[in-house]
Amino acid sequence: MHPEIFQNAYLGSLAADAVAMPVHWYYDREALRAEYGEINGYLAPKNPHTGSILWRSQYTALNEKGEILHDQAAYWGQRGIHYHQFLKAGENTLNFKLATELVRLCETSGGYDPDEWLAHYIDFMLTPGKHRDTYLEEYHRGFFTRYAMGNPPRKCSIQDEHIGGLAQVPALCFVMRDADLPTLRATVKEHVGLTHAHANVLRAADTLARLLFRIREGLTLHEAIRQEAGDWLSGNKADTWTAQADTHVIGQRFSPACYIAESMPASLYLAWKYHDNFEAGILANAMCGGDNCHRGAVVGSLLAAANGIPASWMESKAP
Repeated sequence: MHPEIFQNAYLGSLAADAVAMPVHWYYDREALRAEYGEINGYLAPKNPHTGSILWRSQYTALNEKGEILHDQAAYWGQRGIHYHQFLKAGENTLNFKLATELVRLCETSGGYDPDEWLAHYIDFMLTPGKHRDTYLEEYHRGFFTRYAMGNPPRKCSIQDEHIGGLAQVPALCFVMRDADLPTLRATVKEHVGLTHAHANVLRAADTLARLLFRIREGLTLHEAIRQEAGDWLSGNKADTWTAQADTHVIGQRFSPACYIAESMPASLYLAWKYHDNFEAGILANAMCGGDNCHRGAVVGSLLAAANGIPASWMESKAP
């Protein structure tokens, strides 16, 4: 066993999210390249985001128990607004900030407790100034709509089918680094289920936990994917695709969008192709656009678990 592997996985997920952040949800990859060039490090986002569809999103708090947009509400409904307009280069998006909050809470309190986490999550989201992200995923809006209706925190999960539900899995694996596999799997399922009730998201979360555990046991990344993720991605097919452009595979074979049925195999494909190169993998993920930040939970964690993280990517990414 190598205990540092789970820490690497957690930090790798943060790095993958942060490098993708400025080009998050660019579906026009030509526009992505025209506006940001070939990404090779952390960058700040630019306004306007020419592909932004934030203006289509809506959220109205039912009461003070649902007030989660705070001063960012003014930007909803406007065209061209970057989803992460106020973040600095190397800063994490909201879902990964919450992953760091989870680690800090558990390290301080001495372990994971789902009700303690829910109380912390609710306080974090309802307190102005806790983060500077403009966009809040559907699961946050759904959770706090139910919470504002009077549902207890354990009854606020929604049928969200997006890969953003995996953002905290590497962090939780780090928190649960001394657990055996059955305990780890049960805890990951319980935790993700607090916000994401969708069966496919829970299945993907379980797959990621098993993959990280097997890598820590000594399997190579390819071996782990063949053993634990064959229902998501065929290694034999992935091998035949590696000569193709990443934007063809993540664009024609798999959608670059956020829905788990496509985004999970897309993430595993990038991890497969770049199995021995953390930096190349997270940069390729960023340049594929779409929901690259949340794919980073899978791509960044698996590549970091298998290879470690170059020191240049570690700045400000300590737990």
